[in-house]
Amino acid sequence: MIVWVNGAFGSGKTTLVEELRPRWPEALVFDPEMVGYVLQEIVDVPTGDFQDLPLWRRQVASLAAGLAEEYRRPLLVPMTLVNPGYLDEVFGALGNAGLVVHHFFLKVPPEVLVRRIEGRVSFPDDPAREERVRAWCKARIEVCTGAVDTLPGDTVFLDGTSPVRELADQVLAHVG
Repeated sequence: MIVWVNGAFGSGKTTLVEELRPRWPEALVFDPEMVGYVLQEIVDVPTGDFQDLPLWRRQVASLAAGLAEEYRRPLLVPMTLVNPGYLDEVFGALGNAGLVVHHFFLKVPPEVLVRRIEGRVSFPDDPAREERVRAWCKARIEVCTGAVDTLPGDTVFLDGTSPVRELADQVLAHVG
């Protein structure tokens, strides 16, 4: 089983997965961004978004399926994935591998997302890089929040402004 936690940058995906992890100790955490970072070291990403690489999408689905098959444990996946074609491609490959995907989307108002993005620090020793990352995340808020209407019909929408413990309770209740 895969629990995919989706939402805009700053919506709380990683925070929710960090809350779920100790409460679901058998689950593995798989962050598809790591696949993207590796690919960015090897090949040029003309658009600046590694999700635009077909290889990224194939590798994410393949690695997730491989982890689930090899270790027979559920996967927690915190990843923004809102392009309908890309989402269908990745989730379709996971379904073809026989995996059940529980898809959660954290809905957060844009002004809260901006505040959260401004408040986090990923590169304290590199202010220029920090600002580039913040600008990139903020530039994608509209696309991410606008994707709500294009997500799969079985997506479970969560109020990303709720306390993280409550969100984790909701996810665990849903997946059983």
